[in-house]
Amino acid sequence: MDFYLPLFDGTTWLGTLTASYDLNKLLEGTTPWWFAQEHQISLSDSDDHLLAQRAALGPGRGVYTHSRVMEFPGQTLILHTNSLKGAPSLVPKLLAGSVIVLALGLMLSLWTLWRHVARRLAAESALRQQMSFRTAMENSLVTGMRARDLAGRVTYVNPAFCQIVGYEEHELLGKLPPMPYWAPEAMIDYQERFAQVLAGTITPQGFETIFQRADGTRIPVLIFESPLLDEAGKHTGWMGSILDISDRKRVEELNRQQQEKLQTSARLATMGEISSMLAHELNQPLAAISSYTTGALNLLQQPQAPDTKLLQAALEKASTQAQRAGQIIRSVHEFVKKREPTRLPVAVQEIVDTILPLVELQAQRYFVKVETEVAQGLPQLLADKTMLEQVLLNLTRNAIEAMRDVPPARRVLRLRAQPDIGSEPPSLTFAVIDQGHGIAPDVAARLFSPFFSTKAEGMGMGLNICRTAIEFHGGVLQHENHAAGGTIFKFSLPVLTQAD
Repeated sequence: MDFYLPLFDGTTWLGTLTASYDLNKLLEGTTPWWFAQEHQISLSDSDDHLLAQRAALGPGRGVYTHSRVMEFPGQTLILHTNSLKGAPSLVPKLLAGSVIVLALGLMLSLWTLWRHVARRLAAESALRQQMSFRTAMENSLVTGMRARDLAGRVTYVNPAFCQIVGYEEHELLGKLPPMPYWAPEAMIDYQERFAQVLAGTITPQGFETIFQRADGTRIPVLIFESPLLDEAGKHTGWMGSILDISDRKRVEELNRQQQEKLQTSARLATMGEISSMLAHELNQPLAAISSYTTGALNLLQQPQAPDTKLLQAALEKASTQAQRAGQIIRSVHEFVKKREPTRLPVAVQEIVDTILPLVELQAQRYFVKVETEVAQGLPQLLADKTMLEQVLLNLTRNAIEAMRDVPPARRVLRLRAQPDIGSEPPSLTFAVIDQGHGIAPDVAARLFSPFFSTKAEGMGMGLNICRTAIEFHGGVLQHENHAAGGTIFKFSLPVLTQAD
């Protein structure tokens, strides 16, 4: 292959420079031997005329080829390479496919791993949020939480529990019974409760007990115990919810004191209403005593020896009248004196006998006849005698006043006490029956409401006090219409049993 380069001196042609190239030798000298071993290398012009060629091991297979165009002044050459390798066999194909599959599998594994890591990070973030929420919730609770394992060892306490008992968390974790917050005087009760918890027989309704704080003060608490289960449902311990009921106890005590004061005031008000009748009733035995003692003095002052039979009769009658007056005074004293409510065994007949003089005093004002119907052989009640007397006096007074405008023949008050047949547990029913005008439906709906009264001068607390007293004894105060006209107020109370 020749190249011509003209030479000029200014505009004067001096001659031509000729360069000749042997393309075959050029290919042999510039192509690496190892490349020539695997490829057929050739040069051609733009018209595809073969100019030079190097093929150490024969012509190429035409499977892997490549061409490159090279521009020279006045000439265009094309360099061709044609690999001696043929189409790949099955094994290389499989190897190549395996590499591709492995590459794809690696990419899929990386993507799956990325998703797993992302999900794990999201789960850990959600768990941290839940733990933060749970911690914030537990720290804000006013209910003490305490967890114990099956051996009774404390495994968890929240800040509210630490505040209740006055101990720090590290002072409680890992502790076994007896606990530092157990009061010495209630140790036996704690041990029994703890045995019930471990046996799984503790009541789900909770129980009250006393804790001793770190400073030695006692606090009443209400405890609820429930099984502690793990994620597989296996029983691993017990979770206790502890409520400090000091405020509730103070309110109950204040309410009890106010109720007692209210009952005392009601009893005094009742006695104030019958004071004039009481004075009249006491005047009769006092006048009789005066007469009998005067007669006895007259007998003793006679010159002759007194008739001992007459003297004895006069003194016996004076003694009887004195006992009658004393009974009235004792009834009033027992009724109005202030004391703590105490439930003791008491006979029904004893209650009726105590209030009967006071009921009859009130009945005399409106000429009401009083009848009592107390069944024989009634069992005793476990009750506060004075509270029941207050209830019966209030009910009988209302019944008497309800009959003040009815004809005299209808003015009959019945006080009845009889066994409640078929009741469980066994109980007795008291009934106060009048024959007045009855109770209107609109009044009946508000009858037991505090401060509601149908009397212009009434405070509206009488029936409310009665209902509270009956509920204190485990009964319910009810009323219904009387078939013969009027109203029946009744209540049932459980009788005294051997278990009591």
